[in-house]
Amino acid sequence: MKGLILSGGKGTRLRPLTYTSAKQLVPVANKPVLFYGIEALAAAGIRTIGIVVGDTHAEIRAAVGDGSAWGVDVTYIEQDAPRGLAHAVLISEDFVGDDPFVMYLGDNLLAKGIATFVEQFVAEQPAAQILLARVQDPQMFGVAELSEGRVVGLVEKPAVPKSDLALVGVYMFSSDVFRAVREITPSSRNELEITDAIQKLIDYGLVVTPHIVDGWWKDTGKLEDILEANRLILQTMERRVEGRVDDDSRIEGIVVLEPGATVTQSTIRGPAIVGPGAEISNAYIGPFTSIMNDVQVRGSEIEHSIVLAGSVLSDLQGRVTDSLIGRNVKIFRQPVTPSAYRFMLGDNSEVGIRW
Repeated sequence: MKGLILSGGKGTRLRPLTYTSAKQLVPVANKPVLFYGIEALAAAGIRTIGIVVGDTHAEIRAAVGDGSAWGVDVTYIEQDAPRGLAHAVLISEDFVGDDPFVMYLGDNLLAKGIATFVEQFVAEQPAAQILLARVQDPQMFGVAELSEGRVVGLVEKPAVPKSDLALVGVYMFSSDVFRAVREITPSSRNELEITDAIQKLIDYGLVVTPHIVDGWWKDTGKLEDILEANRLILQTMERRVEGRVDDDSRIEGIVVLEPGATVTQSTIRGPAIVGPGAEISNAYIGPFTSIMNDVQVRGSEIEHSIVLAGSVLSDLQGRVTDSLIGRNVKIFRQPVTPSAYRFMLGDNSEVGIRW
């Protein structure tokens, strides 16, 4: 069985960060989201993976390489523009061949991985198997209608949903899907929709089975979802303090302090992670915070946030919260300060705050 990870797309909901970085490489708990998908496929026994890439292909190739870090073999498949999930399937036909495959959206995270779903698919051999999760706003997703344990209908972002079961970004297909994709037409969004292709399989009379996930699932396309995924993953980590902590500092709860990180006259309250080479001085790092490598936090407080490599937070009077801060950003205090700050900043930004 092969794997297909979709890592094209422009990440418009995460701009300005995604002007300079692929959305699938935004880190959650100091690890790019894309890496979690590769790990999930590898843990399910899949060793041959194709990654569909777009404008950010060079950055993704540089980060992933040939896949040997995960014990897999990676092939890159270039998509000229985001033309829909089913289009990504279509251009991957030569790579997949006649093999069944898992399609995994590169910006999705699943709490419990996909190994059990793959086992079920291999055992039952339906034309397709889809993962579903109950959501409060089904009109924002592809929605499935079930009858007697089978999928009988799919609609992309329906105005009046027939259920609250949204398609999770993991699909399993037999090679029948290629015939289905070739017979659909672009939607009103001018994209080939995967929901239309799966509906074709149903129309053919082929079996499409559902599996409702029992753990959390996150599509990390928006700031609040990235921060929530960061919170959920940090809670699963084990305490590990390998950096240097002085006698005037406190490390409380589940905290990962990587080698080379230093903490002086500061408090870190977990769950939190601090990357190698980071310097935390006279500062407070609150719960659900990820600090990447070579970040400096001086005379400042931050919680429920993600700070990417090389950034500096210096002498901020108010607490930074609910923020995603890009690489090599500098935030420092100037005269006149509000009581709180909230940021989503792209790489190489500088923000001066008056006090």
